[in-house]
Amino acid sequence: MDRNRKWVPSFGAVLLILLSHMTSALEVPLDPKVLEGLPQPPTITLQSPKDYIFDPRENIVIHCEAKGKPHPSFSWTRNGTHFDVEQDSKVLIKPGSGTLVIDISGEKAEAYEGTYQCTAHNEHGTAVSNSIVIRQSRSPLWSKERNEAIVVQMGVSLVLQCRPPAGLPPPVIFWMDNNFQRLLLDKRVSQALNGDLYFSNVLREDTRSDYICYARFPHTQTIQQKQPISVTVVDNSPEGERRPGFMMPLGTTSTKMVLRGETLELECIADGLPTPEISWQKDGGELPSSRMSFYNFKKTLKVSDVNEADGGNYRCTATNNLGTLHHIIKVTVKAAPFWVSAPRNLILAPNETGILTCRVNGEPKPKITWFVNGVSLENAPEDHSRKVDDDTVILSNVQSGSSAVYQCNASNEFGYLMANAFVNVLAEPPRVLTPPNRVYQVITNNPALLHCASFGSPIPTITWFKDIQTSVKNGDPYVIHENGTLEIHVAQPLNSGKYTCIATNNLGIKENHVYLEVKEPTRILKQPEYKVVQKGMRAVFECKVKHDPSLIPTMTWLKDNGELPDGRFEVNVDSLTINDVTDGDEGTYTCIMNTTLDQDSASAMLTVVEATPTPAIVYEKPDSPTDLELTDQTERSVQLTWIPGDEHNSATQKFLIQYEDLLHQPGVWINLTEVAGTSTTAQLNLSPYVYYSFRVLAVNHVGYSQPSQPSSQYRTNPAAPDENPSDIQCVGTKPGNLVISWTSLTGFQANGPGLEYKVQWRQKDMDEDWSSKNVANVSQFVVSGTPIYVPYEVKVQALNDYGSGPKPEVVIGHSGEDLPLSAPDSVQIMVTNSTLAEVQWEPVSLPSVRGKLQGYKVYYRRERGLHDTEEETEQQEQVLTFSGNRSEGRLPGLQPYSRYNLTIRVLNNKGEGPPSPSKKFDTPEGVPGPPSFLNAVNTSLDTLTLEWGPPRNNNGRLAGYTLKYQPVNTTNELGPVKIMALLANETTITLGNLNSSMLYKFYLSAKTIKGSGPIITEEAFTVMDTTRTQPTVEMGKVPPVGPAFGKVNTSMSEDGAVISWDYFGHHKNVYVEYIVENSKEDWIKELVNGSHWHMIKGLKPGTSYKVRVVARDPADPTVHSTDEVLVAVPAVPSRQVDIATQGWFIGLMCAIALLILVLLIVCFIKRNKGGKYPVKEKEDAHQDPEIQPMKEDDGTFGEYSDTEDHKPLKGSRTPSNGTVRRDESDDSLVDYGEGGDGQFNEDGSFIGQYSGKKEKDTHEGNESSEAPSPVNAMNSFV
Repeated sequence: MDRNRKWVPSFGAVLLILLSHMTSALEVPLDPKVLEGLPQPPTITLQSPKDYIFDPRENIVIHCEAKGKPHPSFSWTRNGTHFDVEQDSKVLIKPGSGTLVIDISGEKAEAYEGTYQCTAHNEHGTAVSNSIVIRQSRSPLWSKERNEAIVVQMGVSLVLQCRPPAGLPPPVIFWMDNNFQRLLLDKRVSQALNGDLYFSNVLREDTRSDYICYARFPHTQTIQQKQPISVTVVDNSPEGERRPGFMMPLGTTSTKMVLRGETLELECIADGLPTPEISWQKDGGELPSSRMSFYNFKKTLKVSDVNEADGGNYRCTATNNLGTLHHIIKVTVKAAPFWVSAPRNLILAPNETGILTCRVNGEPKPKITWFVNGVSLENAPEDHSRKVDDDTVILSNVQSGSSAVYQCNASNEFGYLMANAFVNVLAEPPRVLTPPNRVYQVITNNPALLHCASFGSPIPTITWFKDIQTSVKNGDPYVIHENGTLEIHVAQPLNSGKYTCIATNNLGIKENHVYLEVKEPTRILKQPEYKVVQKGMRAVFECKVKHDPSLIPTMTWLKDNGELPDGRFEVNVDSLTINDVTDGDEGTYTCIMNTTLDQDSASAMLTVVEATPTPAIVYEKPDSPTDLELTDQTERSVQLTWIPGDEHNSATQKFLIQYEDLLHQPGVWINLTEVAGTSTTAQLNLSPYVYYSFRVLAVNHVGYSQPSQPSSQYRTNPAAPDENPSDIQCVGTKPGNLVISWTSLTGFQANGPGLEYKVQWRQKDMDEDWSSKNVANVSQFVVSGTPIYVPYEVKVQALNDYGSGPKPEVVIGHSGEDLPLSAPDSVQIMVTNSTLAEVQWEPVSLPSVRGKLQGYKVYYRRERGLHDTEEETEQQEQVLTFSGNRSEGRLPGLQPYSRYNLTIRVLNNKGEGPPSPSKKFDTPEGVPGPPSFLNAVNTSLDTLTLEWGPPRNNNGRLAGYTLKYQPVNTTNELGPVKIMALLANETTITLGNLNSSMLYKFYLSAKTIKGSGPIITEEAFTVMDTTRTQPTVEMGKVPPVGPAFGKVNTSMSEDGAVISWDYFGHHKNVYVEYIVENSKEDWIKELVNGSHWHMIKGLKPGTSYKVRVVARDPADPTVHSTDEVLVAVPAVPSRQVDIATQGWFIGLMCAIALLILVLLIVCFIKRNKGGKYPVKEKEDAHQDPEIQPMKEDDGTFGEYSDTEDHKPLKGSRTPSNGTVRRDESDDSLVDYGEGGDGQFNEDGSFIGQYSGKKEKDTHEGNESSEAPSPVNAMNSFV
């Protein structure tokens, strides 16, 4: 029981309470015997909601229940004045409570609408309920209107307004057609939150005459319909595509206010063609994905359980392929009052002080008003012991008889909260509620809870004694909880005994005795073993158990976690016997030993095999050792003995001994040592300050046994640490500091409580004392204010409450580095050749490095070339790092004939020092790069022209070019080489006296005074000397260079077209390509390497083809081709007769077409022969504007006057009893459901049967009256 109350014995304590505004209350126990004698002010236990909408067909029930001692009496107010219940025969108050039952049958329900409030009173105070607003549910009729037919151009936007009558609560809106089918909604057609139907753009299929809006009123389950709306979509001048525009909301911005805790609904509906897509985002934040959902094809965004963070600008975006439009909705979050901390009941003793707090929040901030016994504190009698400070009431030195009920009312413009909290002043001596002499039983090593529930005013103080004389204090192993319960974390047998709890206050003392019995745990000493048994034999599973002798054990056997089958199973005290084993007995058997406090279980499998003369030897894991015992116990060692288990035909190789540290790592078993398989004892070395528990595992060649049961617990005493922390490091992380770090000792290594580390440091080679600092629970220490990069000696020693660890080792480190101060001096550069230079410098002094020297960085950049004509280009700076204390280095990869700029910086771990003075040097000339390009142009029979570009990198002064060329025959053999020297300013040359139709290879290189650079090559053909007709070459254009083809000949055979040609080129891949004349398809290719003729098969008779021969070289992207030749494939004489050209077939088709035309004419005449019925003509001639019958064309309902009799649906016959017969009306709405009351599902589809009974409106002329049934009124559905 929570007993959280402050007793104030002095003025100082009172002042402390006043400053902290804290209070607590004594809770009254639920024990009826205690409650019987305790006075209590009234407490409201049940009341109706603040807003109560009632159904006029049922009684009004306003709940008000309260408790108190004595039982309270009840009274009511209505609209702020006393409501005399006894004067109204229609009002009944339930006996023993304040609940009102108002019978409104035959009465006007409006007479009982209003604001009601209940009051519960007894001699100790008055409690009041919330103000309950009672309102009647309303489902008013739709206002009379005549809907004009709508004609709209295809593609424009459209809104069909619903505008339902305002009901209480508001109706649910949906759109249907005459057949009571929901209109399909999509991203183009959608229903807004206000019920209107929006078309982003209309289509031709939107034409219909039965767009009907329905309103369903939830309380009365009444459904009403609006007059049908007719929409006709025409396309004589359809609207074209257009950018999005917003239909709702209008403009670029709008506002929305929502209350905290409610659901925020934002809506954006856009028009446009194509239909726009809607997306949402929140400016400056993320949408709350866990509380957010989209509806209506993402046109509606809903955020549930709104909080203050949901305020801000929400941007909806409409997008189609013509553009994007944004609309920003500015959301403001307000809040009706909500509780931060509601006032709680107080039970105080005389002269005590208590505080009532009424913490609320809201937006705007709520106003708090206090009442006492239903009367505002401003109007209540003055009480000097009471002080009000906004949301707090302080009651000082309360006296007997000052009990009362306080009300806190917090309100703002969006609502109010009201809470009752009584202050009950009691003087009660202590009572112990826990039954006397209760016996608590627990298992060893489990927690034990001894209860001492009490009551008294002032709150009693609880003290505990063991065996009467020993006082129990908070601390290991005991914990006394605030409610008086005594807890023992790990109960041991020595904790058993008699415990006494004493409850004391200034009015008396009361004691109670309870008993604790700590029992031994239940353990299975010999587990059942895996069995392989032959059919027909007997299987025996042993299960020997040890348990506390005072507990009654129960042994249960299971097979495959289910009950044992009946018959051949014998259950004994410590075994299970299965006689005459069958295949069905195979499975897993589990023995479970239960006591009233604990249980233990073990399982084993049974495998059934066919009977064999000689059973095979089965090798299994050994059984776990048993009977662990600790002897020869000392501070640092103990001897462990055990009894080995069954070896199962495989000798035990070794025993593994594990321990659990219940103090530092409970539940984790750690390997300690191994002994030979012939041993049954082990001398174990132990560490201080460990709660040991041991277990043993046996190992044979099959594997490890199950662990033995744990030994008894053995605790070693604390001692000084045996070791110091490891991995000690000392480095500086920034100038002026030294970070000393280490790997901390584990709890196991600590050897005792109060583990700390003594950190010592001093500057190396300095005659000074050690500085030291003791730290705990950290693994590093930072020394500040050190010199820059000086060596330090550091040592870290472990210590605890029982002494220090061994002498620590000294570790050397350095304090933090800083940037170097000096730059290298005497920089000299020796240029070795045009691409390599050597640089030398004078190293900086080591003190100026101010850190560990990492090396030197050489920065160099090419500023420009030395050639006058070379353009200036921005070159990237290059960096070379030379590690260590270097004074020279090489700069490879330089560009010849260039000027470079060079600086050097020294480098340490912190960074780089200042640069050396800039040094410039030049590289000599080198060989140039290759010419930038080489092309062969203007080829003829015996000449061609070469063009080239100068090298991109001259690397010096260009001296000229060297041109070499040689012919290449068809076998790729090279001819003699000719060499030409060309001037530096030449970029073209024409070569003559060349062989026609010959391939030549050209080699061109540039040169400087240093020699020639790399060559660039090119190949080209001279033109072939042939009499074959060549393609016409336009003036000024060079004919293509390519292989020479001879004349192409074509002929036709029975198998296909034969193509032959002459070919003089060196290309290896030759194809015959063909395509149907005037076709745009791809050319069909057939490979014909090594041949000068080819037959094309499979050509279509009567078709002309274009044919050409093409040569391709994989190494040359140029394609060489002959002219296209036209090949005509002759047609084959056909012996088939085309049925479409036969006269009899044409005549038959004409006769069928004529017959179909006659049938269509007859159908048209029959349809128009009916005309109008006389009744219809009379209705057309005498139309009453108040009465519109159902339309013949679409079957929709017209609008009827309230004064007319209710007319049946079209096609139905209404008997005198008002019912609709199923067999007389195929259109009866019974077809739409399975009977019962006519209703609609939540999706609006009709599921019920119409009732033909006429319902006369109880309150004629009142808009709040319910609508009649659909058969009678035809615009309402019940």
